[in-house]
Amino acid sequence: MLVLGIETSCDECSVAVVENGRKILSNVIATQIETHKPYSGVVPEIASRLHTEWIVGVYKQALVDAGIDQSQLDAVAVTNRPGLVGSLLVGVGFAKSLAATLGIPVIGIDHIRAHLYAPQLESEIAYPYLGLLVSGGHTMIAKVTSFDDFQVLGTTIDDACGEAFDKVAKFYGLGYPGGVIIDKLSKEGDPKAFNFPKPSLHKGNNRYNVSYSGLKNAVTNQIDQFWNREYEKTPANIAASFQRTAVDILLGRLKKAIQDTGLSTVVAGGGVAANSYLRQRLESWPQVEAYYPSLTLCTDNGAMVGGIAYHYLERGDRDGANLSAYSRVKAFRHTYP
Repeated sequence: MLVLGIETSCDECSVAVVENGRKILSNVIATQIETHKPYSGVVPEIASRLHTEWIVGVYKQALVDAGIDQSQLDAVAVTNRPGLVGSLLVGVGFAKSLAATLGIPVIGIDHIRAHLYAPQLESEIAYPYLGLLVSGGHTMIAKVTSFDDFQVLGTTIDDACGEAFDKVAKFYGLGYPGGVIIDKLSKEGDPKAFNFPKPSLHKGNNRYNVSYSGLKNAVTNQIDQFWNREYEKTPANIAASFQRTAVDILLGRLKKAIQDTGLSTVVAGGGVAANSYLRQRLESWPQVEAYYPSLTLCTDNGAMVGGIAYHYLERGDRDGANLSAYSRVKAFRHTYP
């Protein structure tokens, strides 16, 4: 089964062809980073406009790279939630029109499920496992029992992890995208230069939730309170100390989930899954088997959409002409131990 996967949930315009949910025949990603860089973030109106301009060309290139004709496609899959509605609608509209023209099925795909499926494109991973989704818009720890069955154990109560990276980078004028720049800069700094605080969450009974607003405020507005004056107050030292604290907050909650569930397999997805410190820490844990996608598959991409869609289509799931876009996630099952 050849599935065309379309991803336009934010600022990447991507189209891929995936065979039987595993084999990537093509994965074209047109990034808008340079366009949004002057604003230190994604401008929704610009993003949707560029998707409109680029999607036909990206689609044609995906077919060329895959070495197929559009008549060979068996289905079209498209991210339809969550994300920027204007951007999502470009992909959904194109997907429905193409499917109708070719007389093949179309199916809408959840962006979060697709990210956590991405490592399956490169490694065959047995269920169940703990899923760690870390990106600019989402931070989640979940028990994953199948390609579409999740129990959300914990999530952020304010900023997403990647969002905190971007905001700190913007405050110090480090550049955009913040996560990549801070990761690179931190290699030149000392993570002990600042003892930034970790949140102590006492509200509710969820021991897996995380928070980044306090850390972000400490790094941007209260930095001298946490400065170890044996070190210089340099951008590299700030980056290294912030990155260590941000990742350790998340991994502390993940370690609790491993202990409580007894699951020793961790599958990470999303843009922050590319972070070198996060990968280093996960690889150092004994008795834990960690999987994360290659760097290309960490970012938003059509391959993860076409890959997971195969399993829905094989099950008989289909969408019709009423397929639409949604800015928020449809309900997951939540577990609060």
